[in-house]
Amino acid sequence: MKNEYVDINTLKFLLYNVHNTNDLLKKERFNEHDQMSIDIFLDSVKTFSDNSLFPFIKEMDEKPAYFEDGKIIVHPQFESILKDAGEMGIVSSLFSFEDGGLQLPSSIFHAAYFIMEAANNHVTGYFGLTAGSANLIVSFGSQYLKDTYVPKMLDLTWGGTMCLTEPQAGSSLSDVVTAATPTDEDYYLIKGQKIFISAGDHQFSDNFVHLVLARIDGAPAGTKGVSLFVVPKNRPTINGLEPNDVAVAGEFEKMGQRGYCTTHIVFGDNNNARGWLVGEANKGLSYMFQMMNEARVATGRMGAGIAAAAYYASVKYANERPQGRKLNSTGQKDVSAEQTLIINHPDVKRMLLTQKAIVEGSMSLIVETANYLDKEMTSSDPEEQENYNLLLELLTPIAKTYPAEKGIEATSNAVQILGGYGFCLDFMPQQYYRDIRIISIYEGTTGIQSLDLLGRKITMKNGKALQLLAAEIQETITAATAHEMLQPYANILLENLGLTQKVIGHLMPHAMQGNHERFLADASIFMDFFSTIVIGWQWLKTAIAAKEILEDGTGNQVSSFYESKIHTMKFYFTYEMTKTKSLAKIIMNDDELTITATKDLF
Repeated sequence: MKNEYVDINTLKFLLYNVHNTNDLLKKERFNEHDQMSIDIFLDSVKTFSDNSLFPFIKEMDEKPAYFEDGKIIVHPQFESILKDAGEMGIVSSLFSFEDGGLQLPSSIFHAAYFIMEAANNHVTGYFGLTAGSANLIVSFGSQYLKDTYVPKMLDLTWGGTMCLTEPQAGSSLSDVVTAATPTDEDYYLIKGQKIFISAGDHQFSDNFVHLVLARIDGAPAGTKGVSLFVVPKNRPTINGLEPNDVAVAGEFEKMGQRGYCTTHIVFGDNNNARGWLVGEANKGLSYMFQMMNEARVATGRMGAGIAAAAYYASVKYANERPQGRKLNSTGQKDVSAEQTLIINHPDVKRMLLTQKAIVEGSMSLIVETANYLDKEMTSSDPEEQENYNLLLELLTPIAKTYPAEKGIEATSNAVQILGGYGFCLDFMPQQYYRDIRIISIYEGTTGIQSLDLLGRKITMKNGKALQLLAAEIQETITAATAHEMLQPYANILLENLGLTQKVIGHLMPHAMQGNHERFLADASIFMDFFSTIVIGWQWLKTAIAAKEILEDGTGNQVSSFYESKIHTMKFYFTYEMTKTKSLAKIIMNDDELTITATKDLF
């Protein structure tokens, strides 16, 4: 298998030309990096992915993680993967120098992980969850917790997890019942079960640091009574590690991402699972939301990475597979002519362009979202910080959902392009299709993200986040009108801003009248509608950058590279943006067909 799973030139174009990451490198936090050092880092990640990740993705699916004798056993390649990734600083890349990190911008962190996820999406969760849980400890934990756990997590000597879901409480975290009983010491006794714990255990680490949501005895009901604890699999002592009454009860066998373990963990069967409170009591969910929001953007990025791998697999196949003949001027086939490659058929080109538009648009949105986090972090103006935070909050559910849902569509196109071979185990698209299906479920389903977008983020601060985003989009529209060729597309995007106002104006009276079920009934349709417009914005930004490079001749790629970006933008506006009107019509329909449907209909 050749290492054709990602286009690093497109990734760098998005970083440097579309999103101006070099401007971030002038900020004090990031000024020890420059474009050369960033390129070296990304190129080293690509080499690592070429050599250690991509060659094993098929085998990790065929030889999945499994449970045996109280342990999770993962593919043997993970031993060297974890060692090399630890030495490269993959986990520590976002952390401050003072915490042992590389202090890279968030956009570079996501770019690196995107490369690895396109190469092998079964691997990066082990890194990302360790990074996220370590960051929770750094942000809210005591100095003791930081000193005890973070260094070994950053070099991947120890793994980290987030433990939220319970057998009776999936997305409903107000129903968490895992108990935390105070003691006379500095720890609590934890008792309960957690399920669907990604990267929860394996044979290549002697410890796992679980970040566990639990309810202190006597705490208030609901989410207001949930606290956060560090509960290690083995607790560190002056004599080394000793068991902490944390047991793996099993491994969930999945249809995809089979090399990425998903565990069932039991805490305190022998009443001796010790947990250390992170931050203040009863504020655990607010702390965990930091990791959950990070994980949501990361999940969307993973969807984009899987879809990218599927896209390049189908491009490669389309350039190699002869099938059929092109029609002549009379609409007939010349059967005496040689077969043409399938990439010459318009319908195949349509499917490939759809994939390209989804993959590159998704990654552009991930970088945009990451840049808002970096700008919030490096700004010294409180009002500016709040504005960037609001933009980040608004885009997070979209950055999670669009690459997930549309990534499924893109990957389905890859299967379709390969025809019967796409359905066969010898070819990768079927595996990518199985792998990506979980992305719209991970870290809050599409329905939950859609409720968050419409019910919370659109209305947040009396619609201020939406106003800020509209101003950002308007800035792009203004820039596009400087190029005559881009003006029609700028007008389409402007028209869609107006349509957004119309849709929200239709929905808001329901919310103001207390009819929240009607307000939110089509939240998922609204997500589809609004995210389509947001990705249209990203494609117009991309086309502006490509057009300017073509005009001033400053690009380091051949002109066809930049022309392909403009062509794909045109395709997106023709084939995708036109769908917003029909989606708006659905949202503003007053029949209430889902609300009035009774269970008898099913």
